[in-house]
Amino acid sequence: MPSKAGFMGGGFQFLDILFFAAIAVFLVFRLRSVLGKRVGTEQKNARDYADKRLNPEKPANDIRRDDDKVVALPDRSGDRNAKPEAASEPATPPAPAGTLEFGLAQIRAVDSSFSKDGFLEGGKAAFEMIVGAYAAGDVGTLRPLLSNEVFERFKGAIEQRRKAGETLSTTLVGIKSAEIIEAGLQDRIASVTVKFVSEQVNVTTDAGGKVVDGDAAQVTTVTDIWTFTRNTRARDPNWSLVATRSPN
Repeated sequence: MPSKAGFMGGGFQFLDILFFAAIAVFLVFRLRSVLGKRVGTEQKNARDYADKRLNPEKPANDIRRDDDKVVALPDRSGDRNAKPEAASEPATPPAPAGTLEFGLAQIRAVDSSFSKDGFLEGGKAAFEMIVGAYAAGDVGTLRPLLSNEVFERFKGAIEQRRKAGETLSTTLVGIKSAEIIEAGLQDRIASVTVKFVSEQVNVTTDAGGKVVDGDAAQVTTVTDIWTFTRNTRARDPNWSLVATRSPN
């Protein structure tokens, strides 16, 4: 028969074993609970990632996650060669109000067909036509190209020459340059001012053919500043000459 002391000692040992065994079981269940959730989430994320790789057209935002704290990956189905946003070209700042580029932008905003180069080509053609028609006294050609005020002024000068029996002969040797110096939009009326620098030979003769002004052998450089306007609401795409002036 074991001694009382031995029994008590063995009893304590047996209780110690049960106590530590209970702690071990508790820790196992606790670890399984924690690790089970982590492994489950990681497996789900791995499946979602694999599904995304195999189906690149599927938006990343369609991937549902149990953990609200996980941030969904952005849609990466775009061009892989595209530059990242941080390396993209900086946007061109808008032209300040009152500048030439701002005025041109205003016109383009209401007239998508307008272009600087295209306007200058048309402006040079109009310049040649108007200069030639004015010298020839051709009011029929001038009428649709000029505003009422400018037409009346040109018509008056032509009539004055006719009454004086004078003839103006103009040879446009060439247009050296044509430059837009002003542009703008007001109440849907587009306005563009062009500086023309041309080479001309101008000779005015009287009724007897005598030269009263100019020199047939001299080429003169002439600078004209013309302003054209157009109502952008109108269907008529043509521009009218509304003002002429010299650089002075």
